[in-house]
Amino acid sequence: MTIAADPRENRLLAALPAAEWARWLQQMEPVDMPLGKVLYESGSKLTHVYFPTTSIVSLLYVLEDGASAEIAVVGHEGIVGISLFMGGESTPSRAVVQSAGRAFRLKANVMIQEFNRAGPVLHLLLRYTQALITQMAQTAVCNRHHSLDQQLCRWLLLSLDRLHSDELVMTQELIADMLGVRREGVTEAAGHLQDAGLIRYRRGRITVLDRRRLEQRTCECYAVVKKEYDRLLPATTAT
Repeated sequence: MTIAADPRENRLLAALPAAEWARWLQQMEPVDMPLGKVLYESGSKLTHVYFPTTSIVSLLYVLEDGASAEIAVVGHEGIVGISLFMGGESTPSRAVVQSAGRAFRLKANVMIQEFNRAGPVLHLLLRYTQALITQMAQTAVCNRHHSLDQQLCRWLLLSLDRLHSDELVMTQELIADMLGVRREGVTEAAGHLQDAGLIRYRRGRITVLDRRRLEQRTCECYAVVKKEYDRLLPATTAT
């Protein structure tokens, strides 16, 4: 796989002011992100933070019996490993590559140094963290109050926003793990969307055929999360 040459495919990196960009560029390492790769496990010490460019990472909360459910997704808009600069070196969540692609990573000690410089980097990362917390909170509400059909629509839309195509490579078993439901439930919900002409599902590939109707079918949770990301994250420059 060819590594992306430009870290600015990531929205946070693209927002760095010139001085910070010059410093970070010397420290960043391009990495492949194959499907299913675990970036860190629950309770493990973080050694790097990751800035996805063409990949998507799923943050999963893991229970003692091994069961898990997705609490957020991170793509080209963000960073994986916020607990590092929020005051802790580990987190009870697991980070797993949900959609294969590429990313750039930064060593933990470098990230802490940059955060402690304060200024634009601190404010940029705190705004991103607020947006991520909104996604986590909305996911919890959605999983409690909305139908599986609506949850699947939300999940598909959030994933599409972080991809460069209308196709996701994802088995129903993996989707079930992400949503914390039985595989049979995902099969039924995906069947409803396919019968309605919104998606096509074949051999682990989901193609979205009608995004507009998918947005109409989902609950308010998708719009709430998207609006907050658009509000908090600048397009090109940090303030």
